[in-house]
Amino acid sequence: MFLNIFILFSFLFTPAPGAEVPKSIYGFKMESLDGGTIDLAQYKGKKILIVNTASKCGYTPQYEALEKLYEKYKGKLVIIGFPANNFGAQEPGSNGEIKEFCTKNYGVTFPMAAKISVKGDKIDNLYLWLTKKKYNGVMDSDVKWNFQKYLINEKGELVAMYTSDVKPNDSKIIEAIEKK
Repeated sequence: MFLNIFILFSFLFTPAPGAEVPKSIYGFKMESLDGGTIDLAQYKGKKILIVNTASKCGYTPQYEALEKLYEKYKGKLVIIGFPANNFGAQEPGSNGEIKEFCTKNYGVTFPMAAKISVKGDKIDNLYLWLTKKKYNGVMDSDVKWNFQKYLINEKGELVAMYTSDVKPNDSKIIEAIEKK
């Protein structure tokens, strides 16, 4: 009986995803893989490419192209990886294991957030913002698989979503990054 009451009260007092979704992308502060904080406000004036990642996916080799893209456009673009275990349990590792994997196998130097959920009941508020027009003001979308990409412009506006099969060096992404 006590357990049932406790569960009911914890449910009632736990904020639902989206309860406090910031109005701007710059309102998000995310935990990084190494326990620090990634404050998206520090990227005002740059484009931001947000990618949900996984270490055991057919698209995992995109880490290499993402790193090259990051190096090439470092002055005007930041890439942020968001490890997620939402698809086929393809990101089972801890934050430490993910960091080691990305560094050792792909030399990743772009910011990587701590593992989050990008869909479902436990969706992170950042992904609510990215996928719901009522928050981002541009479009509704669903995260279909690992390595889906969202591009934010220098003003903090969502401008595009690219599915997993669109490689980081695809001309569509390059043109959007180079667009003034």
